[in-house]
Amino acid sequence: MESELKKRLGVEIDTLRQARDELRVQIHLGAAEARQVWEGIEKNWGHLEARLKRVGHATQESATEIEEAAETLVKKIKDGYKHVRELL
Repeated sequence: MESELKKRLGVEIDTLRQARDELRVQIHLGAAEARQVWEGIEKNWGHLEARLKRVGHATQESATEIEEAAETLVKKIKDGYKHVRELL
């Protein structure tokens, strides 16, 4: 049974994935500053995906820590996407 946090993260990840796809298309038309911000967000996206993969192999205690770190990355990515939209 999935934890409430895991379910919430799943919804957040789906929303971020959609925003990422939309922004990826728009970024090619945007300014250099937007590209730089995008590159930083992409690094966070990579970190988020790596953490989510680790959840499946972690103990309950470490899985909770990984999920909490993933939540932090989700927030950073959301904020970054908002910033990119403002730059476009």
